[in-house]
Amino acid sequence: MTTYTHTAEADIAADTLFGFLAEPRNLPRYFPQMTAAEPEGGEQVHVEAEVHGHHVDGEAWVRPDASHRRLEWGAEGPDDYHGELQIDEVSPGRSRITVSLHSVREADGDEVQRGLEQTVAVLTQTAAADDRQAQ
Repeated sequence: MTTYTHTAEADIAADTLFGFLAEPRNLPRYFPQMTAAEPEGGEQVHVEAEVHGHHVDGEAWVRPDASHRRLEWGAEGPDDYHGELQIDEVSPGRSRITVSLHSVREADGDEVQRGLEQTVAVLTQTAAADDRQAQ
């Protein structure tokens, strides 16, 4: 199993960032390949994505832990894809996010790491912009 990790800071309160990320319907807003994410009850989420030119739909799971600002997720399948993120408060209005991805799939590690870093940048920017609009 291969693990990829990235940590970044964002100008958004930790609870606000966690709330944004814990809502599965927000997934397509920061994962460009994801086209839909609909909660189905409990931990189950129906997801649709465009991956390498193919439309894929399936079931995933999401486990938010608001008291620890921790979120775990995964999708059944041959790649044993799953991950977790942790949001920590750095100072009022500023947070740190650490994301880890795990998969047994053989992949270009540099490409996966770049993709992870880009996704974290997009999700923090999207959450911060959403928060500014809500104020």
